Amino acid sequence: MSLVNELEQEIENFKREYEKFERGNKSAGTRARKVLQSIKKTCQEIRVSIQGAKKEDEKDDLPSED
Repeated sequence: MSLVNELEQEIENFKREYEKFERGNKSAGTRARKVLQSIKKTCQEIRVSIQGAKKEDEKDDLPSED
């Protein structure tokens, strides 16, 4: 599964748990916080992936020293 799809799924999980929390389910609040932590981790992985791709592109754009 791609990181973006994983992020979308985690966001949907967060929405479900947060709605339960708003209706008074305290345990859902704990689960929502856990999903938010997972979202944070996935976002960081996406950021690193993007930065790595940018660096590769920059390296490819440099003139060769032949």
